[in-house]
Amino acid sequence: MWLALAFVLAGAAAQADERADFVAGVRRDCPRCDLAGTNFKRRDLSGVDLSGANLKGANFHDARLVGARLAGADLSGVNLNKANLTRAELAGASLREAMLYAANLDGANLAGADLSDALMGMARLTRADLSKAVLRNVDLRKARLAESTLTGADLSAAALDFAFFRGARLDGASLREARLIGAELIDAKLVGADLTDANALGAQFRGADLSRAVLAGTNLRRANMYETKLEDAVFRNTAMPDGTISNQ
Repeated sequence: MWLALAFVLAGAAAQADERADFVAGVRRDCPRCDLAGTNFKRRDLSGVDLSGANLKGANFHDARLVGARLAGADLSGVNLNKANLTRAELAGASLREAMLYAANLDGANLAGADLSDALMGMARLTRADLSKAVLRNVDLRKARLAESTLTGADLSAAALDFAFFRGARLDGASLREARLIGAELIDAKLVGADLTDANALGAQFRGADLSRAVLAGTNLRRANMYETKLEDAVFRNTAMPDGTISNQ
């Protein structure tokens, strides 16, 4: 019994030392460490390994996290405003209620991540992988998601006004009740996507593929649908670009 307790205490002490060394900048990696609430503002943490770490409420404002490994980490409520997360590994991470205003996530892997209620206005996500990610109620107004992969992502009730989705892949994505006012989806792929009750007023769908998409209750008034593919799309009480209602 005493031997087992000694091992437990030794392990806890070792983890505390790892955490202290990481915070002090002595070591670069701290996977599965408890760093909740820690201040890393403007720190250069490029390439660090924080996979599976507890980072709840931590401050990474304007920090450099290029290529950082954060897969499976808990980043709930974290401040990542203006942080550079280019090519960061965030697969399966929790970013619920995270602040990512003007953050750079170009080329980042966010597959399966939970970004529910995150604030991501002006964020850059060019060529990011958000396949099967959860983005319910996320604020992505004026964000750049060109050529990103959002296949099967859940963007229900997301605020996507004036977001830049040129060439993005949103096949099978849920955009139920999403706001897409003025969003640019030129050449985007939305095959089988669900846009039920979405507000796409003035959105740009030129050359987009909406084949088999569900457009029930969707507001497409003043939207640009030039050369948009709509084969087998579902129309039910759909407001078309010219203001007429379609029930095909």
